[in-house]
Amino acid sequence: MNAIVPLNTQTMTSLEMAELVEKRHDNVKRTIEMLVKSSVIVQPQIEDEQSTDKMGRTRTTQVYVFTGEQGKRDSIIVVAQLCPEFTARLVDRWQELEAQVIQPVFDISNPYHLLQAIETQAKQNIELTEKVEKLEPKAQALDTIADTSHTYCVRECAKTIGIKEKDLIDLLLQKKWCYRDAERKLQPHAQYMLNGVFTNKASPVIKNQHDGQERVFLHMRVTAFGLTRITGLVNKQRLN
Repeated sequence: MNAIVPLNTQTMTSLEMAELVEKRHDNVKRTIEMLVKSSVIVQPQIEDEQSTDKMGRTRTTQVYVFTGEQGKRDSIIVVAQLCPEFTARLVDRWQELEAQVIQPVFDISNPYHLLQAIETQAKQNIELTEKVEKLEPKAQALDTIADTSHTYCVRECAKTIGIKEKDLIDLLLQKKWCYRDAERKLQPHAQYMLNGVFTNKASPVIKNQHDGQERVFLHMRVTAFGLTRITGLVNKQRLN
């Protein structure tokens, strides 16, 4: 028998994600909703899922459903916000789901099955093209954020995350990620310079009008990696 491998689409629910990262389901859902509102991920489908509690009673839980490659990408972003240390566990789970689709179900010698497979493929190609056209502008924006050659001031970070600049500064000072120098300028603590969260950008050399000495001013900048770390810090603070 000649067989065609079906183009099954694997899915993962927000409830499964909560179990994988050992977090409460409502916290996972809040993180998803925040990222959707910020246009970082695409709005996932909402479904009702039936389950049985320890007393044998049937419960209905509203879950978000992540589907296909887009769902895989978005779910990884969600887990990176919640628990970066569990990202590998989520990737492993997706690989398990993807391995399950390699099962021959169509008989190519059967004209009906062959026609069905062709129609399914054509429909999925059309849907994929429409999704790519819709998501391309957002993908380009995310690529810009992920580019490690870019750095950001605190104001830009606050705007991207969706928090007031003053509140973000207060949080960074409270958590001792940075401090104010003698001139009240923000400066990063050494450990956050070393791990790549912050960098310092030197301003042009300026001569002091009083003593004629040349001075270089350092301005704290946030790296692309630092933006993701600070986003995680803010999200964790919001959930507490």
